[in-house]
Amino acid sequence: MTALRALESFERTGNATQTGVELGVSQSAVSRQLKLLEDYLETPLFLRDRKSIRLSQAARNYCGQVRAALEQIGTASLRLKANPAGGQLNIAMLPAFGVRWLAPKLPDFAARHPDVTINLGTRLKPFDFAAEPFHGAIHFGQQDWSDVAYQALMPEYVAPVASPGIAETRRGESLRDLFALPLLHLDTRPDAWERWALALGQDIECPVGMLFDQFAPMIEAAVHGMGAALLPTYLIENELRDGRLVALWPDTEISIGTYYFVWPKDDPSYRPRTLFVDWLRQVIDGEILCDPNRRASAWRDVAGQDP
Repeated sequence: MTALRALESFERTGNATQTGVELGVSQSAVSRQLKLLEDYLETPLFLRDRKSIRLSQAARNYCGQVRAALEQIGTASLRLKANPAGGQLNIAMLPAFGVRWLAPKLPDFAARHPDVTINLGTRLKPFDFAAEPFHGAIHFGQQDWSDVAYQALMPEYVAPVASPGIAETRRGESLRDLFALPLLHLDTRPDAWERWALALGQDIECPVGMLFDQFAPMIEAAVHGMGAALLPTYLIENELRDGRLVALWPDTEISIGTYYFVWPKDDPSYRPRTLFVDWLRQVIDGEILCDPNRRASAWRDVAGQDP
């Protein structure tokens, strides 16, 4: 570990003297550590001449991976010190769902299980759990993430909405008239509009439009008249209530996917995650918004639509 730290520092600073200052050792001690690492790897790491010593390109590439590993070890150490008596639970979340659905509920989990520390990160797409420091993740769509276990959280109901100004430009009431408006798209759901139309029994090709990587800027773009957006109803209740967005279609019971909590299927049992999954199941059992009838009623109240 000392030799790896010396290599990482040398790659950044470019000289053994500064590396020694960072590590609190002499220049000769740094040189010995670097030589020990070369001997251990049985691979030359440096290009030497009479006036200088520098890392080879292969060694620079190696150093980039070493730096990432050292940072991961450092993060793990900080998390351990933050909660030495309990366990760490690292969750990858989808930003909008994490902020609006998961985060408000986490204080209850923390109160029930004070020995477990939850750390949240953001991932927008499925990833390899073996290559990431997460024990579980929030996933949207279908059960198409390979080699994971699933806990369903809630279906997502979506509806097309736009600013009042954009809504007034719509020429008719058909889906094709709606699709003639400028449409906004989420890059992780490139076929969302088509799937929504298919759920209504129509096969319509969706035109190209503005692309967003998250819902928050997409909502703002819709509010400011950039186009029509297909948005989760739970995210836009305030915008509908104050009239900044209006619904463009009467059917609000259209779901194009479900939110899941997922974790590696073949992972050994991990107590913090088991506690979290058990808690999620209790939350779901008592969650009003998981009842489609209550959800539809709440949506109609907000959107001002007749049943």
